[in-house]
Parts: sequence; structure tokens; C-alpha cells
Amino acid sequence: MTRTAWFHCFAGTAGDMTMGSLVHAGADPVEVAAILARLDVDGYALSFEPVRRCGLAATHAVVAVHTGEADHDDHDHDPDRPGHVPHRPYRTIRDLLDGADLPPRVRDRAQRTFRVLAEVEGRMHGVDPEDVELHEVGAVDAIVDVVGTCAALEVLGVERIVCSPITVGLGRIHAAHGELPNPAPAVLGLLATRLAPSRGIADHRELATPTGVALMVALADEFGAMPPMLVGSVGYGAGTRDVEGRPNVVQVVIGDSPAGADPGPGQPVHLLECNVDDVTGEVLAHTIAALLAAGAHDAWATPIVMKKGRPAHTVSALCDASRLDEVRRVLVSETGTLGVRGTALTRWPQRREERDVVVDGHVIGVKVTGDRVKVEHDDAAAAAAALGVPLRVVLERAVAEAGAGEATR
Repeated sequence: MTRTAWFHCFAGTAGDMTMGSLVHAGADPVEVAAILARLDVDGYALSFEPVRRCGLAATHAVVAVHTGEADHDDHDHDPDRPGHVPHRPYRTIRDLLDGADLPPRVRDRAQRTFRVLAEVEGRMHGVDPEDVELHEVGAVDAIVDVVGTCAALEVLGVERIVCSPITVGLGRIHAAHGELPNPAPAVLGLLATRLAPSRGIADHRELATPTGVALMVALADEFGAMPPMLVGSVGYGAGTRDVEGRPNVVQVVIGDSPAGADPGPGQPVHLLECNVDDVTGEVLAHTIAALLAAGAHDAWATPIVMKKGRPAHTVSALCDASRLDEVRRVLVSETGTLGVRGTALTRWPQRREERDVVVDGHVIGVKVTGDRVKVEHDDAAAAAAALGVPLRVVLERAVAEAGAGEATR
């Protein structure tokens, strides 16, 4: 049996709400606080308050900061009030976690959470993740939220994490960079990192915060409905506000699942295909590139033989329902096909981490999943050409650099 936590983010998610849900589900707050005490962070007090949200009993995690940093609820940002939280560079937080005597799985989960935040912020602002300045998520209370959540998971012995689709709001929000669209760009960037399912509702509050979404994106083994399990406990973590008509909580279900018995519900996708016998190889290559640019998860061409022995190709594209119309239009316009067929499928993408390594001054992207490293071909080819060495040499060195970086994390 595998100890599993399923997070139901039907009202959104935030770091304090996630930590509160786990304590409400049975994580001993004294043990959680003892793990947090291993961090070289002072000037805060952590408490867990019993509250009701829309009549539902829940736990509200409160981090009171008294070192000049504002005490702000992760679910209700207000950067305009005096004493708003300062920023911290990602490398400072990474070193803080490395220097603390944390349980290995707590450190690994916290590092993964802040790393994915830094990578998304780096892409948004066009800077190296190592140089990213984390604003709200770099504050003491956000650090406590993340590490406290990872500590609570450890106290409960959670091995597998599953997350429901994440609810987001609309309109505008205020953040350190000023007025931003809701959901925030960082939230959307995080969701895109894992292709995490989400849904929007007509609520102008910030329902999903970067810290809360980062925890789910970095730690969830899969997304979807509650997996088969023997339910042991249920917890509700409260946000600050009591919203009329909808409990402002994150729900977590803790239980035991049969190990390897069910791969989970997976992600629904659509496969679009057409057969063509009158296009050139150049057009096929261009079509595949255009399908990927239109949002397809993958696109490819397969040689076939059609009626009367004519050689032809099947052009295929895999995409989410939200990209169905656009991908279909590209398939028709680029190939000139007279018809497209579609099939509803389910896929189980493996969790991966995208990061950069440096080989002789050349930045090369890599994807890391489990014990496998996949090097971005175009980056490696450009570096090989510039260095005047065989491509295989650059690939080997990039894999070695990725492995060395993982060992130091």
C-alpha cells in the first residue's frame, strides 16, 4: 500500500491553506514546527487556528512575522500596505534549504517547489533562474508555508501526491510588480510547466496563488480525480476570508492506495489525424512545426500506403480540448486535406523538470525525469558547431552536468 494525499483545489489553493489542510488531516503541529525550527529563519510565530468556512470546520495556518516583514496571508496579497514583504534571490533560498538539517524528502520537496518557481519567473522576466528575485514567495511566511507543507507531508508519511484541477479566478490582482491579470502570469506559467488541469470561475479574488500552485505542480505525481484508496483522514485548510456560498478551503484526503494497481485517471487529450498523398517532405516538416506552435503536445507523420498502392502519410497531432479548433485549422490549412478525424484519448505524462546546464560557456536546456536526462537537441547542436566538437561529446557533457547539478541539490 502507498500512503497517498489527494488535494482537492475546488476553491483554489495557497501555501497556508495547503499546510493547514494537512494539519487538520492529522499532521502533528508540534512535529511540523520542530522540522521548521531546523531552518535558519527567525522572527516568526506559527499557529494553527480552528475556524469555520461557510459552516465547514477547518484549520487556518497563521504565520506571524515580526522582523519588519509584513504578515500577509498567501491567499490575499496586499502589496500596497506598509511593510510589504521584501524579495529574496532564489539562490539565497536554495542555500538556506541546503544548509538546514532537514529530513531528505522535506528538503527535496521544498527545493523542487522553489526551483520550479524560479524557472517560471526566469522565463517570464528573461533572466537566469539563479538570478531571479522572488518577491511574495521569497518572504519568511511563504518559506514557512512551503517547508511547513513539506514537513506535514513527511509527518503523515505521504509517498504519493495527486491533485485535482485547480480553480482560478479572473479580473485583476495587485502584486509586487503592480497590477496584474488574474490568474497571475506566474500561476499560468506554473500550470503550463506540468500541463496541469485548471478551471476558471467568475470570482475576482486571487483564488490560486503562485506558492500554492507551485507546491502542486512541483510535488504532484499526477492530476485528476481522487484515486482508489482506503481513506484514513480528511482535512480542510482555510483561507483568511469566509466566502459566502463556497467554503474557502483546500481539501486533502489521506489514505492508502494499492501500490501500482492503478496509474490514475490521466489527462484527457484528443488525437487529430489526416491522410495525405500529395504533399512534399518539406511541407510535412513545416506542418509538424506549425502544429506544435499551435499548442499541440506532439505532432508526427507516419508513412502509409493508400488505395491503388499510392505512398502517402498520416499526419497526427495530440492536443488538449482547449486547443482542438486551432490545431485542427492548422492541420487543414497546411496540408490541404479534405477531412480530419479525431479520437478522444487519455495520457499519463511523467513528471519532469526543465533546467539549463552550461557546457564551455554555452547554455543547453535539459529535461530531467527520474534517472533519465534528455538534452535539447537544437541547443546541443549549436554548441557543438560553435565549439567545433562532435555532437555526441556535447550531449555526454550536458548529461554529466545535469547529473552533477542534481547531486548538489
